Amino acid sequence: MIKVCSRYGLDDLPFIPGGRVMALGMFDGFHQGHTDIIKSAVRLAERSGLLTCVQTFRDLEKNGDGRLLYTMEERVKMLEELGVDEMLVLNFPQVKDLSPEEYCEQILKMRTGAAALFIGHDYRFGKDAAGDEFMLKRFAAENQISLRVISDRILEGTERRISTTWLREALSEGDCELASRMCEGRYFFYTGRVVHGKQAGRTMGFPTVNIEIPEDKFVVRRGVYCSRITLGNRVLYGVTNIGRRPTVEDAVNDVAETFIFDFDEDIYGASIKVELLKFLRPEKAFSGVDELIKAVEENKSQAREFISKLI
Repeated sequence: MIKVCSRYGLDDLPFIPGGRVMALGMFDGFHQGHTDIIKSAVRLAERSGLLTCVQTFRDLEKNGDGRLLYTMEERVKMLEELGVDEMLVLNFPQVKDLSPEEYCEQILKMRTGAAALFIGHDYRFGKDAAGDEFMLKRFAAENQISLRVISDRILEGTERRISTTWLREALSEGDCELASRMCEGRYFFYTGRVVHGKQAGRTMGFPTVNIEIPEDKFVVRRGVYCSRITLGNRVLYGVTNIGRRPTVEDAVNDVAETFIFDFDEDIYGASIKVELLKFLRPEKAFSGVDELIKAVEENKSQAREFISKLI
């Protein structure tokens, strides 16, 4: 199991002979560019008999609202799947005023005991993001630390560099397929425990399972999606509405509300994963329940047709 260290002190990561192989970045989107860095670090660590540690941040306001694509728990799970041993989570407000030199000395040298560093060419660090690849090269050379800069990944069939910004744009437009291509076939997802809703769907003939979207989690284009649901070891399919259900509730917070095909079990409290496979329509307020039911039936048919080609 991955070890997560999240305090800003020097006692989180124990000293280990030989040091660590560090992957540095925010790693919010877990797109191909990010996984190239992490996988390269894991491969070197395995060959060298060292531990792989991914350094990231929390409480970093990004794009103005502080919402990240993946929660800390989701990032930990994905790092585990990539074979990472440790995750160092720096509290951004506590380290943002460190100069680049202080960051290198206090974090990379004293705290992690880095033996090797992996970064993307656009990695920035220290106060006002003043530290760059070239400063890090000087530091690494002076301290006998290996540094490898991983090249950008260009999306196949385009001339555009894969980036978290582009990934966010795709998800904001409901382009699940483009987002998946940037992430090596992984679809964007929400995870959480099933909570009680208004049970309006059950009264209309399509009972749903609901998970609340955390306040710090990115919200895709609100609307209806064809979805894949993981419940324990089972993989199911259905239709998911992302949004605030304006016809029946007009809620304040966003919810992932899913109708699961051929499924009728009480799973309140269970943890599920909902992947968004294809955007079907934007969220809208219907004139009444009958119009809503008609739209849901059409979305169910669209989703079944899409799934039949997928599996």
